[in-house]
Amino acid sequence: MVANGHLLIEDVPGIGKTTLVQALAKSVNLSFKRIQFTPDLMPADVTGFNLYNPALGQFVFQPGAAMSNIILADEINRTSPKTQSALLEAMQESQVTVDSISYPLEKPYMVLATQNPIEHLGTYPLPEAQLDRFMMKIDLGYPTKEEEVDILSVNTKNRTVDNLEPVCSRTDVLWMQAQLDDVYIKNEIKEYVVDLVRQTRTRKEILIGASPRASQMLMKAAMSRALIKGRDFVLPEDVKALATKVLSHRIVLKQDRYLETTDAEKIVFSILENTPIKTK
Repeated sequence: MVANGHLLIEDVPGIGKTTLVQALAKSVNLSFKRIQFTPDLMPADVTGFNLYNPALGQFVFQPGAAMSNIILADEINRTSPKTQSALLEAMQESQVTVDSISYPLEKPYMVLATQNPIEHLGTYPLPEAQLDRFMMKIDLGYPTKEEEVDILSVNTKNRTVDNLEPVCSRTDVLWMQAQLDDVYIKNEIKEYVVDLVRQTRTRKEILIGASPRASQMLMKAAMSRALIKGRDFVLPEDVKALATKVLSHRIVLKQDRYLETTDAEKIVFSILENTPIKTK
């Protein structure tokens, strides 16, 4: 959010993906809308449409579900590519265009999409162009035994998320985003970021490597981490901590059974281990 990016959350059902996004929206006191992606969802449901108003004698724009600060695109891979692409302009340009008229989206604007990596029946894999718009892809993983006991101990009549109070405002979020410009990243670390990304284009296991957008996203993510840690400068550790989450979903692996691994995160981790940072 500080880096003004979007997030893809991939994990099995019941982990708490939707609850996490709802909790985030309430914690920062931003407007929130959930879009349940289904095969019959239309692009106009996302972007909005023009409806004729007889009283006014003209068409009036009806905002779609994408017109909010935080958007939960729930099970985004369950709808058609045509509807998936309706979010592309909103994610990249912070606007939607309906009948050749562009409508700006209120900032901050963040899309958090979820998908189930296990079930493939009736799903449409996200195209590489759309995956590239997500700054990071994460998985939540199963809770620990102690955490799961705590979950069972919560009063199920009232969800914990319903009792959350905001810890900051829209103004605070915009202020944090503005501070990103003041975070210093020296040239050696920029070169390190580029070296990591360029390695994805030469590895034998990778069919398509990460684009220059990946370099930009990794740099902004590292700058945001530094800011959250209370620093106004980036360390190599900031890049290393986020590289796998920023790069793994942007590469296309070769489908070759003779390769040692076909796990994108493991490959990116291997690149991290074998790419030194150059100091001057």
